[in-house]
Amino acid sequence: MTPPRHRPAGGRRFERRLAARFDRAQRWADRRLGATGPARAALRRAYPDHWSFLFGEIALYCLVVLVVTGLFLSVFYIPDVRGQITYQGPYAPLRGQPVTEAFNSVMRISFEVPAGLLVRQTHHWASLVFVAAIVLHLCRLFFTGAFRRPRQGTWVVGIAVLLLAMAQGLAGHSLPDDLLSGVSLQIVWSAVLAIPVIGPEVAYLLFGGESPSPEAIPRLFVLHTMLLPALLVGLLAVHLGTVVRHRRHPGQGRGEGASAGARRRPERALASLGLLLLVAAVLTLLGGVAQINPVWQLGPYHPARVTSPAQPDWYLAFLDGLVRLAPPWSFELFGYTISEMLWPALLFPAVAFGILTLWPWIERRLGGDRAKHDLLDRPRDAPLRTAVGAAGLTMFLVAFLAAGNDILAVLLYLPLEAVTRLLQWLFVLGPVVVGLVTYAVCRSLRRSGLHPARAAAGLRLERTAAGGYRTSPVEPRRRSRPRGVSPTGEPGRG
Repeated sequence: MTPPRHRPAGGRRFERRLAARFDRAQRWADRRLGATGPARAALRRAYPDHWSFLFGEIALYCLVVLVVTGLFLSVFYIPDVRGQITYQGPYAPLRGQPVTEAFNSVMRISFEVPAGLLVRQTHHWASLVFVAAIVLHLCRLFFTGAFRRPRQGTWVVGIAVLLLAMAQGLAGHSLPDDLLSGVSLQIVWSAVLAIPVIGPEVAYLLFGGESPSPEAIPRLFVLHTMLLPALLVGLLAVHLGTVVRHRRHPGQGRGEGASAGARRRPERALASLGLLLLVAAVLTLLGGVAQINPVWQLGPYHPARVTSPAQPDWYLAFLDGLVRLAPPWSFELFGYTISEMLWPALLFPAVAFGILTLWPWIERRLGGDRAKHDLLDRPRDAPLRTAVGAAGLTMFLVAFLAAGNDILAVLLYLPLEAVTRLLQWLFVLGPVVVGLVTYAVCRSLRRSGLHPARAAAGLRLERTAAGGYRTSPVEPRRRSRPRGVSPTGEPGRG
């Protein structure tokens, strides 16, 4: 029998001295930085374990991928469009063509830098998924009422994060100086010029001159790599820091004033690390197998050239669709020209995002609910809110489809004017119909208490006492109502 092996006494003494020195260093750092208290509070906080809460976490991890890939790309990118050089790279169709340094550096990243195309496409896919995760996160907050008191500030910060992410994506999309990004910048220039009174001054401030300006790309590069990321990270830190006690879904024995979830234990930290690695792996896979934004196919930007079909990234497509759907309303007012670009590109988005930002106060005003809430609503329990949200998503979807009206006309073998007219009617009538249907369905589900996704339908085969068989209908399962809600779905007492 092999005797047990023991460590020498000198090794144990070394470990004890090392642990003692580590403890002294930790206490010294805590006395000067005060880091133990916040860390201990963060570990004690309850984090929800429902799957819908993962959207915010996915957005955070997409930002990590964006930062890492963006640092790599910034090493090789040259934000210079003041002059032109002759392209001498490996892509033969463009060899000998005059291009800018910005476009040439993007081509060098795509064809000559090792793993450059993979990193560049991963960066682009990460930006798309980043905005999508933010939108889904905000949809969850809206439809479950997670913006109510005392979390109105967190909701406003979340809307600001979405707007900053969209602006960040627009600035990054414009940097390659290819034909698609150049035309997009021309549209942005026209939209900024449409601002009444101060439009030309703001456009010259942003672009450094009349478009196409050689100062536009360097200024957008500064915005994309310095100013906007700093604001975005700061707002995300504020958003995470102002989260006041996570909510939970209603159920038996659950009421207001209590949080639910798992603490940030080591196993939870490992699960978060696993999700980070999974998000990075999926984005890298997309960057490797799904081509996106092939700038070499369109070539460098030239003001006299335009291509069709051409659509922006999905989160900006609704703006393009609004421009295509809007009527040509232009007139003079007090000596100033009110451009037809004002309504779809500026006024309508400003009103829509303004209502979305102020919705916590609008709903409180309409419903008179000024109480603090720690319990999430089911969408059916707030029919008006759910109907308004469904109508807003319908408007967004129709505007998104309108950004590809030329593609739809080709696929459906219809005139472009007919497709545009149909989408205009859908933009007006679709949200009304969807909102009314959603409101009626929510009221019906609230009264019945049924859960369509969980209701069992069909027949059950039973054996009788005499040895025969009979069938009986399966009763749908009923979901337990939240405490304080009557069988009709109205707030009750007790």
